[in-house]
Amino acid sequence: MIKYPDHYRWLESKFGKAFEAHQKLGQELHDAGPIGKKNAHLIQLAAVASIRSEGAVHSHVKRALESKAKPAEIYHCLVLLTSTIGFPAVSAALSWAKDIIEDKTK
Repeated sequence: MIKYPDHYRWLESKFGKAFEAHQKLGQELHDAGPIGKKNAHLIQLAAVASIRSEGAVHSHVKRALESKAKPAEIYHCLVLLTSTIGFPAVSAALSWAKDIIEDKTK
């Protein structure tokens, strides 16, 4: 089970109905097609890496791992972005992913 950051929980407490709708939308989108959870989280990981969202990278790495993605798949997902979003953005995303992967594998 994902442990959400305190800031996320605070936002949820302030905007509960909007967060509930957001969660429902996310689930509906996952259920709308044939892409499985693992690949969906890898796709979302690539998207959030491209906008340099550290918190979202952490979240999707955690979710990908829970969906049985291997660390090598997560790292490869990010490395594939080098020619698209550039090495500095990929390097940052890799460091954020590594933080979660190393914490989960201890």
